[in-house]
Amino acid sequence: MTFNAVTFTVFLVLIAVVTVMGFVASRWRRAKQADRLDEWALGGRTFGPFVTWFLLGGDLYSAYTLIAVPAAIFSMGAFGFYAVPNAIVLYALGFLFLPKLVSLAHKKGYVTLTDFVNDRFGSKALSLAITITGLLATLPYLALQLVGLEVVFGALGIGGSGSWFVRDLPLLIAFGVLAAYTYSAGLRAPALIAFVKDGLTYLVVIAAVIWVPIKLGGFGEIFRKGGAALAGKTTSTLDPAIAVNPSVYLTLALGSGMAFFLYPHAITGVFASRGAKTVRRNMSVLPIYTVLLGFVALLGMMALAMGVKPHDGNPQYAVPQLLSAVFPPWLTGVAYAAIAMSALVPAAIMAIAAGNLVSRNLYRQYRTKPVSAKSETLVSKVVSVLVKVGALVFVLTLDAKFALNFQLLGGIWILQTLPTVLFGLFTKRFADRRALLAGLLVSVVYGTWAAYQVKSATGGPFGGSTAKPFFLDSPIYIAISALALNFAVVVLGSVLARALGAHPRAAGVAEEPVAASN
Repeated sequence: MTFNAVTFTVFLVLIAVVTVMGFVASRWRRAKQADRLDEWALGGRTFGPFVTWFLLGGDLYSAYTLIAVPAAIFSMGAFGFYAVPNAIVLYALGFLFLPKLVSLAHKKGYVTLTDFVNDRFGSKALSLAITITGLLATLPYLALQLVGLEVVFGALGIGGSGSWFVRDLPLLIAFGVLAAYTYSAGLRAPALIAFVKDGLTYLVVIAAVIWVPIKLGGFGEIFRKGGAALAGKTTSTLDPAIAVNPSVYLTLALGSGMAFFLYPHAITGVFASRGAKTVRRNMSVLPIYTVLLGFVALLGMMALAMGVKPHDGNPQYAVPQLLSAVFPPWLTGVAYAAIAMSALVPAAIMAIAAGNLVSRNLYRQYRTKPVSAKSETLVSKVVSVLVKVGALVFVLTLDAKFALNFQLLGGIWILQTLPTVLFGLFTKRFADRRALLAGLLVSVVYGTWAAYQVKSATGGPFGGSTAKPFFLDSPIYIAISALALNFAVVVLGSVLARALGAHPRAAGVAEEPVAASN
């Protein structure tokens, strides 16, 4: 990758602008009681429809999305388009349960999903399991944002040679800046930066879907050349039978969509909204982003048609190299800045979410002495920095494939918290807390084991997330088969508990959740 002074200058100026915005955000809508956790971590729960729309968009469409989705098209063809129906599923499911959950969060002061589980079921064991699952699913996701930054720096032609310190210096600087303004401003920083990030992303993607087809002779020519390029590929990392299997495509889209709003960082963005009506409106209009996602996916096909040869054979460089080849240097700088911001915004929210889980559901819950609001907030701030350090060490010391493989596992694990959330929100006396815990543990163990079995076939550690369950002849997304097992354990366990005459409180039934309000 070659260094271009104009591209780098534009990139640097835009990153400097959003860095200043990150620090200024600490004064944006600043509350009188700034030491409270929900002020720092949730922006005081004051974000209306407009701010929430940008914040959730910044949370959903990360650098990994902008790089990995077209990279999947570049490597596998149409199979990579599963991300589009995936987005449709997540908004529909969000419309179903998020308004009710947010209403409860406002009334009862929930900061994390574990707070809801604690209040609903009164089980420390179940709450601890939900907390640990959330942390384990978030950390590799955060690491992947730093991998996205690495790709941008590599495309810029900086930090690619010399000693390890010089090579990784750009990432170290970006980490330091991210950690500083997140510590200072909390969720207000990514919320403010998301305005710029989303605006630049729309600009770059729209420019690409107009500019590239003109250059290549139209979309018909793009698909013709891209199809020919795909036909000549030999894909060593994917089973060809799985790549075209409808059951994999459908279950991967369904499972990924159902899982997203269970991630701690997604819940953090939702809980920061003003109320149930704000969330309901956003679930109605956020599908506009799906149009953008479809265009982003098309960039992978355009890279194929352009004959892009990714740097070091890494398909994640396909989009940066495509944009560098077709855009003038200044617009390439804008594009790289948009991708970098798409790493910084979700990384900040993920770090805050991890800090909330540790401070609220580990430190506060298990500390024997009373915990003040100020100390709880301080712990969350410190942990938000520490998890970034952990993600940075992970990225710098291990192959990026490890982060991807663990993120795949994280997706399998986090979906297994769905029965607890749905039963907690929509049933009064059926779900038994012990059955919910058993279902979560059994499904996580099964999902991990199934992913490990895929490793044996592909040669990489936990190298896949699709396998044939015992009850089907076709491969499906492992998280879906684990979820089916999860629901079976919960239903059978709850029926057994009721048959044995378990007391409702012992069975984990708390007060009926309050109906959602506007």
